[in-house]
Amino acid sequence: MTSRGAARPNGQAQASKICQFKLVLLGESAVGKSSLVLRFVKGQFHEYQESTIGAAFLTQSVCLDDTTVKFEIWDTAGQERYHSLAPMYYRGAQAAIVVYDITNQETFARAKTWVKELQRQASPSIVIALAGNKADLASKRMVEYEEAQAYADDNSLLFMETSAKTAMNVNDLFLAIAKKLPKSEPQSTSGAAGRSRGVDLHEQSQQNKSQCCSN
Repeated sequence: MTSRGAARPNGQAQASKICQFKLVLLGESAVGKSSLVLRFVKGQFHEYQESTIGAAFLTQSVCLDDTTVKFEIWDTAGQERYHSLAPMYYRGAQAAIVVYDITNQETFARAKTWVKELQRQASPSIVIALAGNKADLASKRMVEYEEAQAYADDNSLLFMETSAKTAMNVNDLFLAIAKKLPKSEPQSTSGAAGRSRGVDLHEQSQQNKSQCCSN
């Protein structure tokens, strides 16, 4: 069964409109944030993934009908000593994935703390997804699917259980986020509006083809 939207290599998507969005991954250390990004961007999985220091930056696109959604992905470090840096990465983000490990109840509690922080300090229009990672270890489950789904429903979050190892729901998660992001809203006169909107690169590219790569 194929989906209408699909991940495409950067620059290879055939679409009439390109929208660019900043997406940040948050969550406790070792829940699999970097592995999810690596699976989505490169289709790879490393059994022993080194811990992220500070943050890592990658890009990948998904194609929705006539629109290509380009994600600028900031994969943040989960260690507590890097927590103070997190606002630098989620500020101005249009989407966030908060990741927990389904075999570790403490990481789920930490994910709830991240969601609260985003609700307080991030853009009011940010699309937040909750990802219960390591679904391939269901036999060691400590966080029930129904518990996480109920929490997500109460907080208006997208929710999927994922496995970076088997690729379960990884592309689907990013695709669901892409579908929720605004791709054709009229421009607002508000000064802060540009920070909460996607950028249409199609019109800009004729004026300055390097502009989207200069940040």
